[in-house]
Amino acid sequence: MQSKLPLVGTSVFTVMSSLASEYGAINLSQGFPDFKVSEELISGVERYMKMGMNQYAPSSGIEPLRKAIAEKNGSLYGCNIDHDKMVTITSGATEALFCAFSSVIEKDDEVIVLEPAYDSYIPVIKLNGGIPVSVPLKFPDFCIDWDLVKAKLNEKTKAIVINTPHNPTGSTLGSNDLLELEKVVLENDLYVISDEVYHHIIFDNKTHESVLKYEELSKRSFAVFSFGKTFHTTGWKVGYVIAPEKLTEEVRKIHQYLTFSVHTPTQFALADFLSDASNYNELGSFYQEKRDYFLDAIKDSKFKPIQSSGTYFQLLSYEGISDLSDVEMAEKMTIESGLASIPISGFYSSGKDDKILRFCFAKNNGTLEKAAEILCKI
Repeated sequence: MQSKLPLVGTSVFTVMSSLASEYGAINLSQGFPDFKVSEELISGVERYMKMGMNQYAPSSGIEPLRKAIAEKNGSLYGCNIDHDKMVTITSGATEALFCAFSSVIEKDDEVIVLEPAYDSYIPVIKLNGGIPVSVPLKFPDFCIDWDLVKAKLNEKTKAIVINTPHNPTGSTLGSNDLLELEKVVLENDLYVISDEVYHHIIFDNKTHESVLKYEELSKRSFAVFSFGKTFHTTGWKVGYVIAPEKLTEEVRKIHQYLTFSVHTPTQFALADFLSDASNYNELGSFYQEKRDYFLDAIKDSKFKPIQSSGTYFQLLSYEGISDLSDVEMAEKMTIESGLASIPISGFYSSGKDDKILRFCFAKNNGTLEKAAEILCKI
């Protein structure tokens, strides 16, 4: 049998988390919180289980949750969202991304991927017979070089992937970027897969720029979101995708044969939880405090931080500390110092190595203190 993904092995996240477990290291590699989930949300899931909401949900998601999503995002981004025709609940954002890519990509279609990029994009493009076209973000600010994007466009270009706030860098797109994107998309008849899973985790009084805010752009876009990132429940694997009716129809065709539906009692509990805007509106300030706490704790280290404007990730440059590759440095720190991170070269198809590691600060302050102590000793 010939593999459909011959160059794909175990993800860097799995490798580093396994190494952290093997050596008992503090795990700031994989992006998951180590603090408690809201008791109200957990009680809600339990309540709906006991009420008997334990059978299949409608494939597109229960109506109360789709309504709550449409109202919430419509209010945030000043747009009208039809919950029946535009919102689909998925098994995490990863499934939503898979469905979105699969909806529009055909054999030999080219897709612009801005790198460094989350590691699911390129494999899914390839599984659908597409050709990923990598465009590097400008270092060290990780902003988009629109002239370079335009230079990569041709008659085979079908779509472009954006991610804001951006994993792994923490950079964010501004309104000028979205206006430029809209122009490029309309002039070249493209689709947009917009990964916005960290949309509530944005710092320094910045505003999240969603494709949903731009009327013409939204007509050709899939906007992907994650409850796991918003409510610290990554293991629950509940996400959703908002798209125009015709694109949503295609998403749902694929979704019904992937997972069909998502955990029913959790959907009901999430619908209730969304009714209180404080459950998500305060997330940015919460994580900004975490970021600032971590940065203050490592201010005397030799690691140099790169600005993080969103997500719960902080990049640190170790240039001047070691000549090791980022993979070697990450492994060495995990084994010898007891602190696990993610090498950024794993987010580049070329393996580009700028001597940078990614650290997740979605942790209790005690965990961050211990991690900072280690960093200050290196």
